[in-house]
Amino acid sequence: MSLKSIRPFGLCLAALLSLLLLAGCLGEPEIDERWTLLEIVSSDPVPGENLAANEPLSVQVAGQITYRDIRTGFLVAEVRYSDTLGPAALDLDPDDHSLETAKQVERVLNHSVTAGRATRAVTGFDHLMQRVDLAFDVTVPPDMFTGDPDSVANRGLYLLLYLGEGDEVELEDNRDSLVVTPFPVDQYELLFTGFALDLMAPSGGGTP
Repeated sequence: MSLKSIRPFGLCLAALLSLLLLAGCLGEPEIDERWTLLEIVSSDPVPGENLAANEPLSVQVAGQITYRDIRTGFLVAEVRYSDTLGPAALDLDPDDHSLETAKQVERVLNHSVTAGRATRAVTGFDHLMQRVDLAFDVTVPPDMFTGDPDSVANRGLYLLLYLGEGDEVELEDNRDSLVVTPFPVDQYELLFTGFALDLMAPSGGGTP
């Protein structure tokens, strides 16, 4: 190989090494730029709003999905009631689009029951941004504040936004019902979101 051919080859190799080093310094994109992202654009109620526990709640959620892959399923805005997970046991922040937040939402889903929800069939592909408006009514569980203080502290009501797989089943009265099973966060690379509802106890105290 001649010196004339070695020199361009060396320059190309140096340029390639520089690009690799630069990529290593920059690192890979944040997880919310790689995983399908769910966001609560607006909601009623909002985080931190004091709500009366003895009154029905009318919930409105403007949700947004930013797809990072092809996904088909049901978008669910839901209020979930847990008698084992109080707000103090979680750190849910709808502005924190992290895997930790998604895992906490998944934890709530696995240890709670529904108090009201709205669903919408959705499908999307990489880079698509889709906004969905959902509304529904919620009745606060009557035992939310009954019992000893320790038991009350372990209860929580949460507004969540997630994706799942839906199956229609026929009830005994011949009505159709939609059963939605949340997609696993890790398997489908999804970032769920949500926050705790701040309920005022009938006596005037706040949610522990």
